[in-house]
Amino acid sequence: MAELKIENLHVEIEGKEILKGVSLVIKSNEIHALMGPNGNGKSTLLAAIMGHPKYTVTEGKILLDGQDVLAMSIDERSRAGLFLAMQYPQEVPGVTNSDFLRAAINARRESPMPLFSFIKEMEKTIKDLEMKPDLAHRFLNEGFSGGEKKRNEIVQMKLLKPSIAMLDEIDSGLDVDALKIVANSVVDMQKNTDLGLIVVSHYERFYQLLKPTHAHVLVNGKIVIEGAEELVTKIDTEGYDWLYKEFDLQPVVEDKKQMPFSLGSCAASSKGKLV
Repeated sequence: MAELKIENLHVEIEGKEILKGVSLVIKSNEIHALMGPNGNGKSTLLAAIMGHPKYTVTEGKILLDGQDVLAMSIDERSRAGLFLAMQYPQEVPGVTNSDFLRAAINARRESPMPLFSFIKEMEKTIKDLEMKPDLAHRFLNEGFSGGEKKRNEIVQMKLLKPSIAMLDEIDSGLDVDALKIVANSVVDMQKNTDLGLIVVSHYERFYQLLKPTHAHVLVNGKIVIEGAEELVTKIDTEGYDWLYKEFDLQPVVEDKKQMPFSLGSCAASSKGKLV
């Protein structure tokens, strides 16, 4: 059983505090919906957990099965069992999907995965996500549509088999059919591998398909209310205005200048090269 524990986490970027004391516990077989208005710290939380260098943790702890995540490099966090499906997946020209994924898988193993086993598993995963058969030979995300990039993130997740995965608006840009395919793949993996999930989305439809066991609303860098699936429905029908009134909160004005973040690759070494 995996456990990701976040204790009193404070995070800033360029001297501006974004997270102001977030505490969460995510365990195997749990699906945590992380909601909140734009600009309130959801992506910041996921980036800080995965180790984005622009985000500075000023206080608090992140523990994965008792290990200090903050002491790990990005690739060490990935090998320990963390995975981030990014809202804006990075294009990597010149590196094929198959080379990228085989390198990432082998970085987690004591001995390399046999080529035949890798090909068989990758072909099955591509088929499950209903992607084009030539995906393995295409450069990583280069020339992909938005929906293809998102589905390719799930291909990576299924092949890398993390113990705790974070999905940052993985549903944005997906049509109705693709949304069902992605959700079904995520649920199937969660049931068969004891995966723990943190899911950021603005759409109740995606949460309806995933059926979260826990729900948290992040406002002004703090989790202001927690519940279960019914909280997702309440937010969808009533918005966030009632929260501002009930907890005497002021809406955050989103910083439009903030650029989408990229970790480069979860298969990257601390020097930024593919392993």
